[in-house]
Amino acid sequence: MQDEIFTSIDHRNTADEAVRQIELLLLDGVLSSGDRLPGERELSERLEISRPVLREALKTLEERGLLVSRHGGGTYVADLIGQIFSPAVSELIARHERPTRDYLEYRRMLEGHAAELAAKRASEADKARLSAILDGMEKAHADGDFQAEAERDIELHHAIGEAAHNIILMHTLRACYRLLSLGIFHHRRLIFDQAAAREKLFRQHRILVDAIVSGDPGAARKAAEEHIDYVAETATEAARAYERQRIAEMRNSQRAAAKAAPRPAKGKTA
Repeated sequence: MQDEIFTSIDHRNTADEAVRQIELLLLDGVLSSGDRLPGERELSERLEISRPVLREALKTLEERGLLVSRHGGGTYVADLIGQIFSPAVSELIARHERPTRDYLEYRRMLEGHAAELAAKRASEADKARLSAILDGMEKAHADGDFQAEAERDIELHHAIGEAAHNIILMHTLRACYRLLSLGIFHHRRLIFDQAAAREKLFRQHRILVDAIVSGDPGAARKAAEEHIDYVAETATEAARAYERQRIAEMRNSQRAAAKAAPRPAKGKTA
C-alpha cells in the first residue's frame, strides 16, 4: 500500500513538499498513530529526493510532534489522538454512571451525522472495507470470539467515520473511540456478556452498513441513532442486573457466614 501513498514531489522546494505530502497523509487519516514509515533509503527513492533533504523534512515533522524516531527502530507516526482527558479525570469518569450516558448521547449525535455523510460520500473502496469488516464481525460472532467481535465493532465505527470524508469529524470520532480502548466505559463488557444483546448488535451493524452501501442517508442516520439508543438502554439494564447480582451474592455470602459462625452458649437458668 505504501508504494501507492508516497509519490514523487516537485523538486523546486523539495523539503517543504515532502513535509506537505506527509502532513496531508496524516490529516486525511491515510497514515495513523503508530504507523511505521518506510526506511530512509526506500522513502527517499519513492519521493525521488535525496536522503539529506528527506532527513530535513522528517526532522521538521518530528519538531511539530507528528513523527517520532526510535533509535535503531525507524520512524513512526506519533500519537495523533492523544488522551482526551487527564488520567485523573478519566478515572473519575469511570467511577460514575452519568458520564456514560453523556458519552453515548455525544456519540449518537456524531455517529448519526457520520453515517448520513458516509451514505452520501462513501467510495467503492470505503464500501468494500465496510463489507469486509462486517464479514469479519460475522465470523467472530459465529465463532463466539467476543473479543474479536468487539474489536471489529470499533473498527467498523472508525471506517464509517472515514467514509464520511470530513477530516474534523473523522479525528473527533477517533478521539471519542479512544475512550473505549482505554476501557473507561464498562457498558461494552456488560453488553457483550449477553448473547441476545450481541445478536441484536450484529443485526444493527448489518442494517447500518447496508444503508451506507446502498446510499440511503436517511436510513443510515436512523440506523446509527437507533444503534446507540439500544446500546444506552441495554447498558443501563445490564448495569442494573449486575448490581442486583452483586447484592444477591453478598447476601448469600453473609447468610453462609452467619450459619457457619459458632453460636453463643445458652445461659443456664437458676
